[in-house]
Amino acid sequence: MTRKLSITADGKNIVVHLHHGDLPANVAFEGAIAVDSETMGLSLVRDPLCLVQLSDGRGEAHLVQLNRANYDAPNLKRVLSDAATLKLFHFARFDVAMFMRDLSVVCAPIYCTKIASKLVRTYTDKHGLKDLTKEVLGRDISKDQQSSDWGAPELSDAQLAYAASDVLHLHALKERLDAMLAREGRTEIAQACFDFLPTRAALDLAGWEETDIFAHS
Repeated sequence: MTRKLSITADGKNIVVHLHHGDLPANVAFEGAIAVDSETMGLSLVRDPLCLVQLSDGRGEAHLVQLNRANYDAPNLKRVLSDAATLKLFHFARFDVAMFMRDLSVVCAPIYCTKIASKLVRTYTDKHGLKDLTKEVLGRDISKDQQSSDWGAPELSDAQLAYAASDVLHLHALKERLDAMLAREGRTEIAQACFDFLPTRAALDLAGWEETDIFAHS
């Protein structure tokens, strides 16, 4: 079953598709895919994965409301684990760990706009998606629904619009951040960080979330 919602973002009509259980087999993406997730909280031990959002930046967003009884979503898992498709995240470390834990997939290759931002926007400590999108793209996004009940059986239109908004700007952010990384000579170190993210997520899940294993003490 699929539910549709039309929203406006940056003066453009965006169609949001909500799918239950899995991504339909006939949904196809072109190029890099922006990815995000919604959970019941930020604990990798306690809080379940509820929703996964995807967009290839071409005017649509696909949201998958997962069946938390079994997380049986083969089409979604195939897309997330496709080694030929770049996945764009903001704070990939958390999402990738959630996908490892609940979907049993290793998500790669990865690009993380938060890591890129921290490597080039060293003049600020504001690296959240809202602040980054405002400064780099001049676009305002709402975070009003961030702390809502994502485990509810029926998600509201406001929740769907919010969830979709988190994947609608990542392609444009990547383009701008790539230019800044190149300008500052940090493209290679950024790529090394992106490549390390699945290992970082695995360390988090294994109990080293707060421990810096590279520190002297």
